[in-house]
Amino acid sequence: MVLAPAKTDKSPDSDTDVVSSPIRVATDVRAPKLSATRVRTEISLPYLPETVDLQSFSQDALLESVLSGERLSPEGALWLLQHGDTEAIRSAADQLRLRRFPDNRATFIIDRNINYTNICVIKCSFCAFYRLPGSPEGYRRSMENIFERIDEAIAQGATQIMFQGGHDPELRIEYYEDLFSSVKARYTITLHSLSPSEVHHIARYSRLTIAETLRRLKAAGLDSLPGGGAEILTERVKQAISPLKNSAALWIEIMDEAHRQGLRTTGTMMLGHLDTLKDRVEHLAALRESQDRAHASFGRDSGYRAFIPWTYQPDNTALAVQAPTRATSEDYLRTLAVSRLFFDNVTHIQGSWLTVGRNTGQTSLRYGADDLGSIMLEENVVSAAGVVEKCMTNNAMIELIVEAGRVPARRDTTYRLLETYNVGDDGAFTPAPVPESAIAY
Repeated sequence: MVLAPAKTDKSPDSDTDVVSSPIRVATDVRAPKLSATRVRTEISLPYLPETVDLQSFSQDALLESVLSGERLSPEGALWLLQHGDTEAIRSAADQLRLRRFPDNRATFIIDRNINYTNICVIKCSFCAFYRLPGSPEGYRRSMENIFERIDEAIAQGATQIMFQGGHDPELRIEYYEDLFSSVKARYTITLHSLSPSEVHHIARYSRLTIAETLRRLKAAGLDSLPGGGAEILTERVKQAISPLKNSAALWIEIMDEAHRQGLRTTGTMMLGHLDTLKDRVEHLAALRESQDRAHASFGRDSGYRAFIPWTYQPDNTALAVQAPTRATSEDYLRTLAVSRLFFDNVTHIQGSWLTVGRNTGQTSLRYGADDLGSIMLEENVVSAAGVVEKCMTNNAMIELIVEAGRVPARRDTTYRLLETYNVGDDGAFTPAPVPESAIAY
């Protein structure tokens, strides 16, 4: 590891230099064999047989059993996705949401997604953000540039920073340790950062195990691990859309190791490309089983805090040749509602207004979602593929939630409530004290 001057490139969203000082990069960019980074977990993939007999199911029986507290089977979830009435599924999901959150709140967070580099060697076909090493459009943000972005975020009320970026072959574990520890020394802010695929990449190029990589990242300041890089957790789909990225099984293994080390996480799903409804159920089942393992070993205050389904965005991507369109709003909402019915062990279901738009994001609050994620002070990865929406103000988010008939509340990464809001006769929003009974959400 040496201090080497990185190439100074222009930021994609400004005329200022992204890199203005040396950053720690490696001179040897060879990756070790994959086996050097493996951790071991018993995973039951696949969860559904090749041919699934769904003739014995009925909608009424399935929904009644879920509402009575029984666990929805993968076969039952598949039947609902294939044959269920949308309004019946929506109503059941909303009932479960209201039982879990009887105060009728809908939460959101203020954070900033800082993409520290767009240099990547994985070449996912659905990604319009990455640039290969040597590209004149490639960048690595300097520490000064990152600090400026954090300062701006905190000034707007941010409590969380998400560092996510490309799989840059010149960045080793020391770069991330320097980054996280420098941020923590300067700010009191939560680092909900990286992803299992980035952790895998760091481990490979740093010649470390997954466990050691996570230990060092956590010691440097990583607070929780987002669920990026999951896409669809079946090997067929992973091989089709991101063959150079970690397998579905390895993604789960990395999350299981994060849970063993006391890191909380989130689960995600990117839907609406080459995935089938059966693939989506396999994905849900893999996450639920992983959560079962966490709860069995470490208690219910462990594992995934939330599940966040979002839709594939085809613009400017190689995958658009095979998958040129987005999922419909109904397809997205049905999948989200079935997720609420399926996850008896994941507390929060998040609507993705960024990829489906404000109207559908708002509607997701009637389909089982209790949270709308971040107002997104900055996001460049998904936005590069042509998202429906790109940013939102604090007041716009509050208004969106109020119009949905819900009580808006701002939260932190742990879902601790920070503010609720009163709506005046003139339509203005004013912060209200958080009831003591509602602080732990």
